[in-house]
Parts: sequence; structure tokens; C-alpha cells
Amino acid sequence: MSRDEIIAALRLQNVPNIGDITAKKLIGNCGSPAAIFEERTHHLLRIDGIGKHTLKGLKDLEHLEAAQAEYEFFCNREIDLHYFMDASYPALLKHCVDSPILLFGSGNIDLNNQRIISVVGTRNITSYGSAFCEEFIADLAPLNPVIVSGYAYGVDICVQKAAIKHGLQTIGCLAHGLNQIYPKKHERYVYEVEKNGGFFTEFWSTSQPERENFLKRNRIIAGMSEATIVVESADKGGSLVTADIANSYNRDVFAVPGRTQDKYSSGCNNLIKQQKAHMLTSAADLVYMLGWEIEEKKAEPVQKQLFVELSETEKEIYDYLQQGGKQMLDHIALACKLPIFKVSSTLLNLEMKGVVRPLPGKLFEAI
Repeated sequence: MSRDEIIAALRLQNVPNIGDITAKKLIGNCGSPAAIFEERTHHLLRIDGIGKHTLKGLKDLEHLEAAQAEYEFFCNREIDLHYFMDASYPALLKHCVDSPILLFGSGNIDLNNQRIISVVGTRNITSYGSAFCEEFIADLAPLNPVIVSGYAYGVDICVQKAAIKHGLQTIGCLAHGLNQIYPKKHERYVYEVEKNGGFFTEFWSTSQPERENFLKRNRIIAGMSEATIVVESADKGGSLVTADIANSYNRDVFAVPGRTQDKYSSGCNNLIKQQKAHMLTSAADLVYMLGWEIEEKKAEPVQKQLFVELSETEKEIYDYLQQGGKQMLDHIALACKLPIFKVSSTLLNLEMKGVVRPLPGKLFEAI
């Protein structure tokens, strides 16, 4: 992106009544962030869902000045900007309707062709949770996944330290700008994290680690990951919010079970009991459910399936799976521009016809 487009995107991000969903709608209709500010207000009001309240303050110069100041901050620091339409933006996060239009990063993050999982849990980690994190990461190490967490006390820092120990890339998602580290005690780990991955945030240098920011950043943890694992949690907590968000994104959620009388296992036990999470007792459970052990199989040409009659919709989905390999339900719906319920019923028909099969991890592939 050019300097002007980056500043325009920052400016848009700073307007109080415009969230990420609305910002993407405006960008989609106008073509770029800068074009929004050049468009006449009465033309913007013609966009479905855009009203006067939404646009209030859009062209106030205070937001431009703030954006320019923040841009200067980034230019003076080794900070990477990831626009939501850029190739460098986390691929799975792009599919989340409420993902931030701008993501700021530091360190040596490389997400190309990577398996990405998030691990979250209580800040009051027990010896049981600590031992599980260490064993879990050690067993996953040969598969070289990226480990994402929130860099908080407890499970977060435990799993990220384990990732560093075993040479895995790890990413901390922050609830504040990249000009500080919270909690301050974790400043000692910054160098190792950035050497083995880095940090992501959507927050400016002017943002403080306030409670609502932690809840907001949880969608980044869940959205950029193939699966979310909750190691320990009480009945309420941020990790359960992250699990709910992951479920809303149609991602796999896993929870580590514990004794019924243990306070910091009750949240995980409830996730499993309510069928909001798969039970996770070892790394092998995750590997199996996500299909990481399944060998890639070359899809057979559709000509070999001539004896099977496919409808137009069935053939469209089959051809997409044949060309793209294993795919998640929501990815198929997005690519084929079909509602999820339609894709789900069509996949069932294709499975009955023997030309598509379901895989662990909510994946499907052509036979």
C-alpha cells in the first residue's frame, strides 16, 4: 500500500462509529480507503446499512492528524503493517467478517504454508495445566505448527515458552500497541518471541491494555488459527470467550478435561459436556481430528466418475474440491458463492454418491 492509502486506512480505523465490518463495506463500495474520503457524503449514504450516524465525524481532520501521527510512529519502528487484502495478512483471519482492516506486527513472523493453532487458558495455571502444556508442545514439535496465544500470565506464557524451547514459531496477540508490553513482567521474553515468531495487534500506540481490548483481541487469536485449545479455565474467563468465537468461525475447539472438583477444569469440562469442544487428552487427539496425519491424495479426474450423475451445484462443489484439495465447509461456501446450508446438504449428497468424503477437522475432499 502507498503512504496515502495506509494513512487513509488508519484514519478510517480511528472513526468512532465505523467498525471493521462497516469499514470493509465502505472500502468494497468505494474501491480503497483513500477513495472513501474523496466520495461525497450523499453517495456514501446510498450504501446499504450506512446512515448519518455511521458517517458522523468521518471527514473530521482530527482523525487524519491522528492517523498521520500513528503512521510516523510505525515508520520510526520496525513494525510491519498488514492490510486485510494483502497476501501477508493471516489467511484464515481474512475469512472472518469482523477481522481488523489493519494488523500490526513485529518480529519474524512467517505464516506461509503453516499449521496454526491457538492455545489459551486461565492466568492461574496449575501444575496439571503446566505439565500438559509442556508435553503437548513437545509431542507436536515434529509437525512444526505455529503456536498462537495472548501473551498473558498462566497458560498463555507457559505454552509460548514451551514453543520457544522446542524451536517452534510462536505469536503473541496483544491487547495494546506495540510501544509497550503487558504484563510488564513478560518483557524478559520479548527477544526470544520475536526471534521465534513475534507479535500481532490491531491497537495503536495510543491504546492501553484495557479490559475491552483483551476481549476484542480474542477474535484475532481464534480467527487466525485452524483450531483453538483451552487447557484450563474456570466457569468464566477470556479463554471461554475465545472458544465461543472460534466456534462462531466454524473452527475446531478442543478442551483438556480435568477432575470435576477442580476449579480451573470446570470451564473445560463444561465445553466438552455442552459439545462446544472436542475432548483433548494428548497431541495425538489434535493430530487425528485435524487430519494432519492423513497423506495428501491426488484427486481422480471427474471423467472416472462418469457413471455418477451430478447436479450443476454438485458438480461445481466437486470440481472445486478436486482442484483445491481438502477444504473446510465455510471455505467451500465462500469460493462457490453458496450459502453454508446449501453446501452442507450438497456435500451430504456427494458423500452418498461416493465422490466426496468427510475428514477429521471439518474438512472434505474429492475421491
